[in-house]
Amino acid sequence: MKVISVNVGLPREVPVGDRLVATGIFKEPVAGPVRVRTLNLDGDRQADLSVHGGVDKAVYVYPSEHYPFWRGELGRDLNWAAFGENLTVEGLLEENVSVGDRLEIGTALFEVTQPRLPCFKLAAKFERDDIIKRFLESRRSGFYLRVLREGILEAGVAIDLIQSESTRVTIRELVDLYINKNPGREQIERVLSARGLSASWRGHFQSMLG
Repeated sequence: MKVISVNVGLPREVPVGDRLVATGIFKEPVAGPVRVRTLNLDGDRQADLSVHGGVDKAVYVYPSEHYPFWRGELGRDLNWAAFGENLTVEGLLEENVSVGDRLEIGTALFEVTQPRLPCFKLAAKFERDDIIKRFLESRRSGFYLRVLREGILEAGVAIDLIQSESTRVTIRELVDLYINKNPGREQIERVLSARGLSASWRGHFQSMLG
């Protein structure tokens, strides 16, 4: 498991319908060491902090293995960071990464918190409305990390699984349950038992218990 590309970017305004919207989804690969802060990487910012960023979504990770699929689906070339990810990685897929897993990357320590749900800004970047539905239904969501220990990382460094969450609620399982819309109580309670689950997803599933 390793980092293929480290990607950062500052918010910019893009046209969405008849208005301009600020977004941090446009990122570019950077060379050399990058410092990891509690809320983001140096050189990176999120635009709308009400739905992006924060402690539970400090760093967005996307598997490099998904790029051939999307190049075929979309019929276009895609460079690293196309999906707005901070870290393009190899060897970490949604079906084998669980909420609460702890990963050491460079000198920084992270914890897996939740999948990524696509929003209208992804559609604006790709200039196609169908990407939101296709992204979610593909289950190729990527996932977010919270920073447990600040440090430095760069492209090419190994990713080490330091601690595996015993409950094993995978990112793929969470997306499946989200799409299902009507998971069973036992499934919901299992998700809520997972250490490390982000506050927003914990609230979502708690509300389903009534």
